[in-house]
Amino acid sequence: DTGGNDQKSATANISGQLFDLPAGSVGFASGVEFRREAGWRDPDSLTVMGIANTNRQDPISGEYDAREVFAELAVPLLKDKPLVQSLHFNTAVRYSDYSLFGAKSTYKLGLDWQVIPSLKIRANSSSAFRVPNVPELFGGVSEGNLTTSDPCSGWSSLPTSSIVYQNCQASRVPVGYKQLGNTVLTTAGGNPNLEPEDARTVTVGAVWAPSKNLTLTLDYYNIELTNAIQSVAGSTKLSVCYNTPGMAHLFCKPSSFTREPATGDINFLSSQPANAASQRVSGLDFGALYDFKLFGMNASLNADVSRLNRFDVLPFDGADMIEYAGKITGGRGSYAKWRSSTALTLAQGKWSGSYHIQYIGSADDINAAPADIGSRAPGIDYHSVQVKYAVNKSMYVSVGIDNLLDTKAPYIQSYTDANTDTMTYDLMGRRWHARLGYRW
Repeated sequence: DTGGNDQKSATANISGQLFDLPAGSVGFASGVEFRREAGWRDPDSLTVMGIANTNRQDPISGEYDAREVFAELAVPLLKDKPLVQSLHFNTAVRYSDYSLFGAKSTYKLGLDWQVIPSLKIRANSSSAFRVPNVPELFGGVSEGNLTTSDPCSGWSSLPTSSIVYQNCQASRVPVGYKQLGNTVLTTAGGNPNLEPEDARTVTVGAVWAPSKNLTLTLDYYNIELTNAIQSVAGSTKLSVCYNTPGMAHLFCKPSSFTREPATGDINFLSSQPANAASQRVSGLDFGALYDFKLFGMNASLNADVSRLNRFDVLPFDGADMIEYAGKITGGRGSYAKWRSSTALTLAQGKWSGSYHIQYIGSADDINAAPADIGSRAPGIDYHSVQVKYAVNKSMYVSVGIDNLLDTKAPYIQSYTDANTDTMTYDLMGRRWHARLGYRW
């Protein structure tokens, strides 16, 4: 197989100050951008002919263009007032025109409020979108006979009040139709009909510096994602469609499946990704930075703590909501509610060093029963240490040890790959590294 990706882009930007207001100057920035994304994949000739030891695939390629223009404003509203050292309003708008998806606009609205010299409050509301990437759009399409249950098999024997009966009858599936076998030829791979994902984000936070050596931050975020790209099994699409009154579901469209008019057999079924899902994520981020002296050395303590309040995924309309917060998934990683990263750094002369602790909170295996062994992973912390010596301004030497305490990854029953979540936990154990660096 051969393949590749290609990107060409050109941009032009301008920024400066437009005019003065009583509270300061109005800042402005604008720009234009052009991008062309392309991707291609040419499977082996035997694979194209369908005689290789794998599913048949077709050569595939595609490209799209994007033209964008944006403008940003920073407007000072107040200055040197009681409880308002400064207040700025920030706004931005971007217009994007994609050759495959049409035009979309996004915005940002924000406030920066310096209450007193040591306290700042910030808030932002914005929209965003993500266009499907080249593999999602043009990834090689393949076919395979997958285990599938056709809801219309034997539909005429169901009660006439049954939604499945009514939908199969409306689809003109022949009376007495029976599915042949238990598999259906199913198409998988990229989907050139995908649309962009849309998002709405709200963040509110504060920065407090009670002294010149200490800075504290606290931020809340809430992100809602719609039209999210999700792959859904063909059997699930059929079941959802024929159990929806009036076949009004997204999965009832010809892009999901079609039937042979004469026999009623399914002659096309797709498990390709579709804009079917929605997500919501919210949480809190806390940060602290403290500079001080320790035994005559310059010391810095930096800590970041994250609390995941919720991560809810609706795979498609009509599905049960999946709550990922505090759960270990079967292939999407782990979403412990608590995580933190803390580092102590010391420096004196040519010597410097750091001690780092990463913490991953406890989480439950979403695929395991509570009584199963490995159904819950305990909180895990990883320690690492590094020492660095600057030989001169250009050269330095450093040595370090990762996973200093040789912490083992927890056993997770539903993961067959190393019996743990390889996307989250360390499998390598204690290890050391050395580096010689030279800059010129």
